[in-house]
Amino acid sequence: MSGPSILITIADPARAADPEVAARRSGLYADAVARHGGEPTLVSSGTPEDERVAAFEGMGGLLLSGGVDIEPARYGATSAGSNDVDRERDELEASAWAAAEARGLPILGICRGLQALNVFAGGRLVQDVPGHQGPAIGSGPALTHPLRVAPGTRLARVLFPTNARGGVLEVNSYHHQAVRPEDLAPGLIASATSSSPAGELVEALETRSGRFVMGVQCHPERRDSTPEAFERLFRVFVDAARGALTSR
Repeated sequence: MSGPSILITIADPARAADPEVAARRSGLYADAVARHGGEPTLVSSGTPEDERVAAFEGMGGLLLSGGVDIEPARYGATSAGSNDVDRERDELEASAWAAAEARGLPILGICRGLQALNVFAGGRLVQDVPGHQGPAIGSGPALTHPLRVAPGTRLARVLFPTNARGGVLEVNSYHHQAVRPEDLAPGLIASATSSSPAGELVEALETRSGRFVMGVQCHPERRDSTPEAFERLFRVFVDAARGALTSR
């Protein structure tokens, strides 16, 4: 029996400055899903409409990957530190998120994906956080910082399965935008935080309900700079997608 189809939204490869690096980045997400029995399907704003529709209809879970900034108008703001934006990708991911929400499917957001989850659910972003954007993949060692995981959260149960009281892990940092506690969308809670020059940041979020909707600001698909505990996040996500399909 094949695993659940996991739709992974990515930047349009045709618009990448370096297609080889872009393919490596996308491949890391696909590999993480495949390691745990999922069937990754990569979709970008350049994917033909018929293929996109089929991917939406067939998905058992949605993974919103990392990338450039979200258009500030989507959360009622003007540009105040946003750099590169991709409006076509914003539209693609908003549609994918709405489709997953309508069917109650599991959703995992990574970096930009965490920010997208918050924005689509009615939250906001801080547009520039100094010192949190490490070197691009392949151009130097990752910038890291401590991550404080809140006790009793789903994330704590995933990362610390024998002790859900939370803890501190060292994670990579590749972002210059973020979510603060006051920026959280209704229905979402902070499951991990970190300190920054912009104040306390939400480094992971999840729904208040039991459904799997989670976002992490770090890049757990980059295993060279991620604690091994985060591998369980991908496993639990794929398992949730498998359960969503079998419960229909």
